[in-house]
Amino acid sequence: MNLIDAPAAALGWLGRQGTRAVAVSVFAGIALPPLAALLRPLFTAALIALLCLTFLRVEPAALRRQFARPRLVLLASLWIMLAMPLLFGGALLLLDVRGASEALFLALILQAVAPPIISSAALAALMGLDAALSLATLIVCMAATPLVAPVFAGLFAGAELTISPLALGLKLFAMLAGSALAAALIRRIAGAARVERQRERIDGLNVIALFIFAVALMDGVAAAMLARPLLVLGLTALAFALTAVLTIVTALVMLPAGRPAAFALGLASGSRNMGLMLAAVGGTVPELTWLYFAIAQFPIYLMPQILKPLARRIHIAP
Repeated sequence: MNLIDAPAAALGWLGRQGTRAVAVSVFAGIALPPLAALLRPLFTAALIALLCLTFLRVEPAALRRQFARPRLVLLASLWIMLAMPLLFGGALLLLDVRGASEALFLALILQAVAPPIISSAALAALMGLDAALSLATLIVCMAATPLVAPVFAGLFAGAELTISPLALGLKLFAMLAGSALAAALIRRIAGAARVERQRERIDGLNVIALFIFAVALMDGVAAAMLARPLLVLGLTALAFALTAVLTIVTALVMLPAGRPAAFALGLASGSRNMGLMLAAVGGTVPELTWLYFAIAQFPIYLMPQILKPLARRIHIAP
């Protein structure tokens, strides 16, 4: 085995670990606070790498097929970006969450109006689900975000949340276009057949990028757990409950499209990109909002490992 074969074999092995390796990432960030602090500057780079690797992992022909018959993608995007925020935000107002905690209310509104996480298609691929459907839905949801997120944020939170549609739109366009272009160049240089043969190794790179992303997000969580364990426990339970509800309700609504599609879309809907929304509001949010954002990563990165046995049982994942 030469110097190139060893890292390639390691990447392949890591790619085969898939959701297990992703689940470990969150706990590593808590157990190793210095590592979380060290990796935090790489947060944005890891995010862009994930999107680029997802474009590389999904065959262009499969993505074109999704947009050639866009009915399911459009319906799913309308549900995720319009119906769910309205239902979610309405429930928060009905329960008077704002009266109980302004900071928590803002966190939950940001969760409601956010698009799926950028790694949703990568996680779908690691679970053996339809990554092309997840990626196509992600693209449409991200394109819609600058139009709908500021409206919903203003509707539910008023002046407390101010999102610039232009700034958000430019940021999302740069991320999508740049990642797609980079993936296209790699395919052009390496060749489609060679890229296809490297699927497991691309998954391995996805796991590494997800590890950096998840660990960086955990910076400060360990200290909060020691200082306010009951608060962290309560926020963790809330994050898991809301992620489960968003996932299950979407999967049930999308069930007429078939179980594999419903499962993939449910996973995308349950895992919302709060980080993008926090960046859009300029980081000017209360400490509790930031803490919930970090804790909400637990269900996002653990849910694929939790749900994979169910996916196997109903014969929609290998």
